Amino acid sequence: MASPGQLPPGWIAEWNEPNQRYLFINTETSHTQWEEPVGGEVAAEPEQAPVAPAHGGGKRRLYAAGQTQAYYSTDTLATEPAYNYGGGSSEATLVGGQQAQPAAGGQLFTPGLAGENQFQGQQGGGQPAYYQPDQPAYAQHQQPAYGQQPQPGVDGLTNQFSAMGMGGAGGQKQFQLNTVNMLTSPPEPRDLHVPPPEIRLPPNSCISPSPTAIADPSYQRLTLNAVPTTSSLLGKAKIPLALVITPYRSLEEGDPPVPLVSDVIARCRRCRAYINPFVQFIDGGNRWRCCVCNMSNEVPQTFDWDQARNQPGDRWARAELNHAVVEYVAPTEYMVRAPQPAVYVFLIDVSHPAVQSGMVATATRALLENLDRIPDEDNITKVGIICYDVSLYFFSMAPGSTDSTMLVVSDIDDVFLPKPTDLLVNLSEARPALESLLGRIGEMFQDNSIIGSALGPALQAGSKLMAPIGGKILALSCSLPSVGEGALKNREDPKLLGTSKESSLLQAASSFYKTFAIDCSRAQVTVDMFLFSSGYQDVASLANLPHYTTGQTYYYPAFNAARSEDALKFAHEFGEVIAMPIMLECITRVRASRGLRLASFHGNFFVRSTDLLALPTVPQNQNYAIEIELEDTLTAPFVVLQTSMLHTTYFGERRLRVITTAYPTTSNLSEIFASADQIALITLLANKAVERSLSYKLEDARDYIFKKLVEIFVTYKNSMTAGGAGASAQLAMAENLKMLPVLVLGLLKNVGVRQSAQIPPDIRAYSQALLTSLPAQLLIPYLYPTFYSLHTMPPEAGTVGENGVIMPPALPLTSERLERHGLFLIEDGQTIFLWVGRDAVPQLIMDVFDLPNYEVLRGGKTTLPVLDNPFSQRINAVIQKTREMRRGVYYPHLYVVKEDGEPPLRLWALSALIQDRADVLPSYQQFISSVKEKVNGVGY
Repeated sequence: MASPGQLPPGWIAEWNEPNQRYLFINTETSHTQWEEPVGGEVAAEPEQAPVAPAHGGGKRRLYAAGQTQAYYSTDTLATEPAYNYGGGSSEATLVGGQQAQPAAGGQLFTPGLAGENQFQGQQGGGQPAYYQPDQPAYAQHQQPAYGQQPQPGVDGLTNQFSAMGMGGAGGQKQFQLNTVNMLTSPPEPRDLHVPPPEIRLPPNSCISPSPTAIADPSYQRLTLNAVPTTSSLLGKAKIPLALVITPYRSLEEGDPPVPLVSDVIARCRRCRAYINPFVQFIDGGNRWRCCVCNMSNEVPQTFDWDQARNQPGDRWARAELNHAVVEYVAPTEYMVRAPQPAVYVFLIDVSHPAVQSGMVATATRALLENLDRIPDEDNITKVGIICYDVSLYFFSMAPGSTDSTMLVVSDIDDVFLPKPTDLLVNLSEARPALESLLGRIGEMFQDNSIIGSALGPALQAGSKLMAPIGGKILALSCSLPSVGEGALKNREDPKLLGTSKESSLLQAASSFYKTFAIDCSRAQVTVDMFLFSSGYQDVASLANLPHYTTGQTYYYPAFNAARSEDALKFAHEFGEVIAMPIMLECITRVRASRGLRLASFHGNFFVRSTDLLALPTVPQNQNYAIEIELEDTLTAPFVVLQTSMLHTTYFGERRLRVITTAYPTTSNLSEIFASADQIALITLLANKAVERSLSYKLEDARDYIFKKLVEIFVTYKNSMTAGGAGASAQLAMAENLKMLPVLVLGLLKNVGVRQSAQIPPDIRAYSQALLTSLPAQLLIPYLYPTFYSLHTMPPEAGTVGENGVIMPPALPLTSERLERHGLFLIEDGQTIFLWVGRDAVPQLIMDVFDLPNYEVLRGGKTTLPVLDNPFSQRINAVIQKTREMRRGVYYPHLYVVKEDGEPPLRLWALSALIQDRADVLPSYQQFISSVKEKVNGVGY
């Protein structure tokens, strides 16, 4: 290459200060190469150089006369949208139509959004009218639903790049890295609804033009949408590679159904992967090459035959070649035994505390009301009921009869079934007896004075009852198990809270709950736990049952059915769990391209072998995470990850659900950062934090999360910015990861991980169970709650639009937005707080609560009345939409919080505003400043 001063036509050169060498770029062919200033060797792995300003700092670019305008023309930049998530802009990003300015040291960042797009309350001397607020700065922008693609804007700078031949080799789109300064870019709630970086596959890697050939991220997503080619490059990036799957997610209105293939299953002979949109047809279409292992396979003869019409079919219209998510009807060779019916066994605690709290009456009434919702399309579903205190009570229901017989087993040391038949009955055949029994259980035990719980023996009885078939046990418990197998002692010790020994309270106190759970898993039995104790119940031990059997834990502390809110929440969630479609007898395997290895698994299941997950029954919307390692250098242009689930449907059909996603490979560190998915990453970190808190200490879990965040920042600063390894006044990060710090802060402040000596172990253990199982739609608000101003919400908020109820714009999570005359809503998917300012006008109190003024308003758990005025109806619509808009069965409690009300309730609500300082926990600004200090080497 000639010297920079004697460049051939079409070439430009840039001096890179940290690397002490030139980068030569051919603007016509996109060819790049590094060269030392004097006789140096060309670098082995050229990296794409980021666009830098033509003035100032450590980078100098030599251009032919007039070329700079193509990069830095004000007219060109003015067309660049403020948000460009489609990956078509340079670092010279515009916000608010102003040209980005270079930072000290030659670094260039997107200007911060402080002061922009902020929802301002009305100001002035008099009381504001809460009905007619000034329009907020961003009320015109519709907040996209989670996972919805935003509309693309004008992309002037990218067009300039394309005209110069810099669009990527071979026509493949490149991940474009945009850098922001985290110190001047406060968290913007809308950024959590932005889709992950687009998966940009090489040309011709997908044989289908269908948009459904790429799996929706709500099914399957990777922490990196461009996979590093070497383990050293992955290690350098410091971003863990992990797959996050929610394979059996619920279908919401407007979601396309999963296509069903019933004629032929085409699989690779070597790796057993299923045919998918990323295979290649060769040999005139007679063979196909597997995209996982490259094996050549014959195309089945029936693959091109339409069985329904009994005529030749269109291969290219087949579902498995056009959809990333498909289901197959499995033939008999996929069955170890005939498909089994769905089985539900209900274990109901009938001890004195359970009866007194109203749990027994609420549970039996909810079950009675939801009998029609139990999945039973083909009338094959079976049910059984066992009640327990310190004895076991079985109920025999003869088919066709309205009567039932109670059989008492007092010997709980050696549990046995008192009768071989009629304890587990067909739901449709025994319906009259079942309805009669559910109506009488409350009366049978209404005077029960026994205090004690034989939960362990009851679980053993339930397992014996369904062992030949498998199914789901729904165990309802109101007190600490006290007799028989699995008996526990109260080990709650306030002196341990906040100390290094606190993690011992989060580990199982008895091995019974893990060993029994593994036995259940082998017998295809899942356990769901519903816990109601007013005192210590050892949630940490009991949660092992759902954890290893693909179940879920539901916790109702201090449950009292006399409070209608408590009864309504439990009845709703219990009914939704009963009615939920489930997969039965499921085994799951994830196949990965050669060079990738599944390293570790996180979630509610039992790992049967190195890559086979046992899931006795699979509930909807449960999340799992799998860490991936690179064993070999990846030479293919893309890799494939395929999740397959062999299961029985609740209507007795054996099926295979297959989810396939392809990801491009890259040797470019900037593309790795530009492709990172912050939602998948925080999902993995939440699982890792819980795992570390149980294996080590809570402090270790917090340290791990914080250090991982710092490592990512350090790598980005050293490799992606002009400042290199030196100290910097700024804190640089890729725009697609800009919400990662505040999500990490939310995780550090979550009750499952938070540093505190005030969190009861049961509350902490339940929170950890949520952190490791919630789908992204529920996990993200659980870490970063939603905050609305209701008294100044736009006129359309709370009314019905094209996509249902229109929600108010979300605010940043800081108390600076609270106003003394205002009404605010804060929610995290599990709890809703309605914050009322002390100076709220009487008319607002009257229109929302039907009370004359603020003074007579009472705080606490409540049900909001629906009044005959538009404002009340809009607020109730917002609350109802909040309870319904996410996947899951949860029905959050509503708490009214007065600004000068009870301190514990007020502090609980304020703790959801995670950008504020709370106790020993830092504010977001303090947190991001401490990250900056660590990144610059302070404390290391």
